[in-house]
Amino acid sequence: MFIKRLSVGALSVNCYVVADEGSKEAVVIDPGSQAQDILKVIDDNDLKVKYVINTHGHNDHIAANPQLLEETGAELLIHQDDAEFLQNSELNLSFFIGEMGQQLECPKADRLLADGEEIECGSLVFSVIHTPGHTPGSICLKLDDTLFTGDTIFARGVGRTDFPMGSYSALRDSIAKILDFEEDLKICPGHGPESTLNRARSENSYI
Repeated sequence: MFIKRLSVGALSVNCYVVADEGSKEAVVIDPGSQAQDILKVIDDNDLKVKYVINTHGHNDHIAANPQLLEETGAELLIHQDDAEFLQNSELNLSFFIGEMGQQLECPKADRLLADGEEIECGSLVFSVIHTPGHTPGSICLKLDDTLFTGDTIFARGVGRTDFPMGSYSALRDSIAKILDFEEDLKICPGHGPESTLNRARSENSYI
């Protein structure tokens, strides 16, 4: 399995390129900016992007969607409860924090996700875990012993809930859902360094 993390944009979002090394099929998780850097990783490794997946609909995680979709022909996936964020500049926050003052309107999603669905990419199978709180449609993606957590949980923090449609009570429930996993999963968050569930249990004061 191939995993490449890129820190992109002014808010240093972790964008992940994940591929099945046999088939060369890949997904791009949260292309928040710097599309050319992401495309270089794809080209340098001769990958074919099957899906662009947004863990939620905020501008810093979706801003490179349009260029990635155009250049790769990939399908766009997002949870059904964040579908509106793709075209709404107030919900996706580009109205407030868009690069160079630009309000972002992304293409509509090709597939709307729900809790418990699976996303297949070559031999890789991602499980969708609905973790609302930061946004209504925030998700985590479980791939074997790795958990891509978006802005739900970080190494030493959790996602903010003071943005439009955020919910602190929903986030608490989502964190509890993640902590129910018995195995010690590797956490690949939307911002900051990687961690593990066991380390988060002992080092993350928010949980």
